[in-house]
Amino acid sequence: MSEKRYWLHAVTPLHVGAGRGLGYIDMPIVREKVTNWPYIPGSSLKGVIADYNHASDENRKDNLLLKAAFGTSGSDNESAAGALVFTDANIFCLPVRSFYGTFAWMTSPFCLRRFDMNINLDELNNNINAFRTNESVLVRNNANIIYLEDLDITSQASNQASDIARNAARVIFADNNAWQDIFIKRFVIVNDDIFTFLCESGTEVNAHIRIDSDTGVAAEGALWYEESLPVESILTGRIWCDKVFVKDMTQSELLDTYCKDELMLQIGGKASTGKGQVRCIFEEGN
Repeated sequence: MSEKRYWLHAVTPLHVGAGRGLGYIDMPIVREKVTNWPYIPGSSLKGVIADYNHASDENRKDNLLLKAAFGTSGSDNESAAGALVFTDANIFCLPVRSFYGTFAWMTSPFCLRRFDMNINLDELNNNINAFRTNESVLVRNNANIIYLEDLDITSQASNQASDIARNAARVIFADNNAWQDIFIKRFVIVNDDIFTFLCESGTEVNAHIRIDSDTGVAAEGALWYEESLPVESILTGRIWCDKVFVKDMTQSELLDTYCKDELMLQIGGKASTGKGQVRCIFEEGN
């Protein structure tokens, strides 16, 4: 099965909404049921890429590549599912404010296990004795304490953390050595409990109001809070081809056509206010 990994790098705040919230946030972002970590549904990304390639119903009927990749709608005899399959984009690095260095790109052991970064995390845990309490973190550079939001966390340096950061940076910022260095210097690995806490409390929340056209002030009851993934968030997922129903069309051909070059996409709501601009990078190989 032909398969690739894709990465999403948020250039502006990213709001993929979950409807009305039950807490103080009126418009929360979507989150995983089990971990409560933010994610982007694969169906959202597939729809955006289909729109980017002008895959309207009419164009899909006339273009065999579009038809094979994104399917067609219509009656039971005419409809067909698209061959491209997108998994959900799960959080890989969450940007978190830091007392020194402005912000850090934060990940956790479970994030790394989930995305199979080809590293031996068991050896990492045993040799450095990290991640077992809320007072440990691995960083690329030597530092005794790091500051994430209002947390003061004792830290330990790790060459393996450097390797992880370097491998990710080569993909996410492939043509920009300066940004690769910035990513590596700001990369930290915290334990899963700290990561979960900051995923819940470290997102961007903005207040919005509606102005009454008659009075020129905020309308009564028209105040709401909207949550977004902060700029510089990094998410990743996988993409592959299911069975291709169009004759003489291969899986590799579809992936190379629609999942090859870096794309600048708009995902989620609030496009008119600049939200949802992301870089979509495709990584070759399984």
